[in-house]
Amino acid sequence: MSEHLLNAALAAASRGWRVFPLRPGTKRPALHGEATCPRTGACEAAHQKWEQRATTDPDRIRATWATGAFNVGIATGPSGLLVVDLDMPKDHSNGDAPDGAATFGALCERTGHAVPNTYRTRTASGGHHLYFAAPSGVRLANTAGTIAPLVDTRAWGGYVVAAGSITPAGPYEAISGPVAASLPSWLLSILKPAPKPVQAPSLPVTAQSSRYADTALGNEVRNVSGAQLGQREERLFRAARAMGRFIAWGDLPRHEVEQALQEAGEAVGLPPSQCRATLRSALNWSIAHNQCRRDAA
Repeated sequence: MSEHLLNAALAAASRGWRVFPLRPGTKRPALHGEATCPRTGACEAAHQKWEQRATTDPDRIRATWATGAFNVGIATGPSGLLVVDLDMPKDHSNGDAPDGAATFGALCERTGHAVPNTYRTRTASGGHHLYFAAPSGVRLANTAGTIAPLVDTRAWGGYVVAAGSITPAGPYEAISGPVAASLPSWLLSILKPAPKPVQAPSLPVTAQSSRYADTALGNEVRNVSGAQLGQREERLFRAARAMGRFIAWGDLPRHEVEQALQEAGEAVGLPPSQCRATLRSALNWSIAHNQCRRDAA
């Protein structure tokens, strides 16, 4: 068993993925916590958490796994990974509820994209992990339900259990795709952090522009509220694209726009997580592309 897990750790490290030990048979880190840190070795200067101590060094990996049958954790952020976690419904869920793979597949279909072909593992619970190479220059964080129900992501601040690890519920197995593909741009647009708030205009925002922005928001809310089946997500997306400029210009606060459009989207039957993902993607794009107020014609 120990040799099998050592080989799993070395295999992950050979891909450039930083690994650390998990307690035998579990998904929990085996490293000491800050309260019990001896302040020696790697922690001599300051306590090092699992994300900082994860390594690709074969000698360190052999030395660690020689002391126990540790499962293998992969620190996603330092490894340059974004892993999409397609989970299974919880025990208390409706028996015919769709799993994460189904909701992610439906999202891909709605956005006109195929389910990405990339390195994939099957988890002990029967779910799947899709591994992607994260883009440089963007620090992605973990998410829960942002993309779709039962679809989470692991990046900076997160980790996944590597293929070859074994728990009482079953093993983690690599099932397809030898290489972690680049994160698709459409998925990145949903996950990337919102732009930093822009500086308020040097000139005071006039009452006229503020009234115009309020009127525009009211119109877009009505457009979404009147959407028929098959039009709902498109109307919500277009409304967010239209309203992003008012956020960029300082006419309206983002939270006000998001709340109004979120409520309108949910009112016509869109799932809350789908509304959030659509709004985030469309508003981020619009804000980034409307930094400068256009002169009136």
